[in-house]
Amino acid sequence: MWFYILRRLIWLPFLLLVVTFITFVMVRIVPGDPIVVMLGSRYDPEIAQNIRDQLGLHRPFLVQYLDYIWDAMRGDFGESFRFRGQSVSSLLISKMWVSLQVNLAALTASVLIGLPLGFFIAHRQGSWQDPLVVSIGFILGAIPIMVTIPAVLWIGCLKLDLLPCSGWGGVFDLRIIVPIITLGIFGFAGIMRLMRSSTLDVLGQDYIRTAKAKGLSTFQIDRRHVLKNALIPVITVLSLSLDGILTTSFVAERILGIPGMGDFAIQAVFNRDYPVIMATTIIGATAFVVANLIADLAYGLIDPRIRYD
Repeated sequence: MWFYILRRLIWLPFLLLVVTFITFVMVRIVPGDPIVVMLGSRYDPEIAQNIRDQLGLHRPFLVQYLDYIWDAMRGDFGESFRFRGQSVSSLLISKMWVSLQVNLAALTASVLIGLPLGFFIAHRQGSWQDPLVVSIGFILGAIPIMVTIPAVLWIGCLKLDLLPCSGWGGVFDLRIIVPIITLGIFGFAGIMRLMRSSTLDVLGQDYIRTAKAKGLSTFQIDRRHVLKNALIPVITVLSLSLDGILTTSFVAERILGIPGMGDFAIQAVFNRDYPVIMATTIIGATAFVVANLIADLAYGLIDPRIRYD
């Protein structure tokens, strides 16, 4: 297993090189000059050129990229263009912690609701409950987060006055409820539908019929055979769901005033803050690879037949 982990991690630097190079090119070819944004109404060509020289933006593109990669390998993501004198690393640490809390809380809620509900409703196939729950899941999963957030705020905050409308006070603060609902709906709907279809597929296998013929109870069959086999395809989606929730949290953090990485990254794009954009991309790509690696390792924990050669 350790050789498998090492082999997967060896590819991470090559992936990051490709991702960072594409991002480095994209942020420089899109319209907009970071120096113009930085100076605003105080723009002066001479001052702008001096700042450009200080930041090294006058150098050839490839030289800038290689210097950035060399510094990033040592853990130095440079200084923010917007917050002069502050390192990107120091700015992102607190933002990362906030986003991690928001995303893990939303994913946990999605799993705790979606998995049991999908497993339960699969055993109710043919009843009125099955199409009802599936239809609700399709509807909730189809609603974009730009609609979900205003709807939750309008009902829960303005009309019923049950929930705080915005802000951040930590994972144990009531203000976490709105992000959990708005981010968790999408993940819950997908996990529930997949768990249902995966459970139905396992219930139709020959070994389940054999277990029933041997006289095992429904509880024993579910615990020994159905649940762990149904979870295998769901784990893959869970790793992708975390990435999807991370993406949608950018919008949620911006609208709800949560001081996380998502809101910070959006501000960096608007302000052409190249170092922050690059660091956010590296962190996101690394998180995606690690999440998929954890999912692969979880297969072996659920099903001992899986071997890592």
